[in-house]
Amino acid sequence: MTSHRQEPFVDLQALVARALEEDVGDGDRTTLWTVPPGLKTQARVVAKAPLVVAGGEIFIEVMRQVSPLVEVRSLQPDGASLGQGELVLAVEGPARAILTGERTALNFLGHLSGIATLTRRFVDAVDGTGVAITDTRKTTPGLRGLEKRAVRAGGGVNHRMGLFDMILIKENHIAAAGGIRTAVDAVMRENDEGLAVEVEVDRPGQIEPLEGSGVHRLLLDNMTVDELASIVDLVQGWDEPRPELEASGNMTLDRVAQVAATGVDLISVGALTHSAPSADVSLLFQGLDL
Repeated sequence: MTSHRQEPFVDLQALVARALEEDVGDGDRTTLWTVPPGLKTQARVVAKAPLVVAGGEIFIEVMRQVSPLVEVRSLQPDGASLGQGELVLAVEGPARAILTGERTALNFLGHLSGIATLTRRFVDAVDGTGVAITDTRKTTPGLRGLEKRAVRAGGGVNHRMGLFDMILIKENHIAAAGGIRTAVDAVMRENDEGLAVEVEVDRPGQIEPLEGSGVHRLLLDNMTVDELASIVDLVQGWDEPRPELEASGNMTLDRVAQVAATGVDLISVGALTHSAPSADVSLLFQGLDL
């Protein structure tokens, strides 16, 4: 499938600067008034529950911006599976700086590791089927690049990065164009860039008009397992090249294995980025240099 995919640019420095401004403002009063200025410490970031690591890079950037004297060492790469109590990162430096950056750094790490952890659960649920778990554009504005990296850390694959790198004709496009084949034919005439073309269908009757249209992928939205299996059989009878089949809509861990067994190629899960619970991580002081 042809694609001009390009990951959204993530300006870590600017993102972290905004996050610290939001949290620290003009000063961390509690730390300034309770922690001696020369105190140094070592700390460890610990997984308080099983997780898949993602976001170590931005944790390091938070601590760097708070103070260049803080040293952070990654003990696990993004994508590593950890059990409860295992160490994620080692931190050393001024206690004041570590405490000031702690919550912002952990918020990023927990959010991204949560996405990676949930993704891994879906990937494991379809293991052995050959089906790929993919994300959607249902991401946090401004954090899409990081969240999609976290999906990859969990073993998933990325869908389109934005509106610019792939064509996805959805129900409102179809309605505005005057019909599904009309919309597809219009795209095919204009698509000089060779972008991959996907069409959303929400009922089996929309499938047959797309035979021979040249679309690269069909998005099968909110269909039953029986409907998906029937469409797989139908499309397998088409001449090559046949479009990939992507199942989407209300995908849960309880249901995803049944969907994968129908023979679709991909399953998209919006929950990976819009509903993943934050991973439980904690920063604990290990030693104080008095």
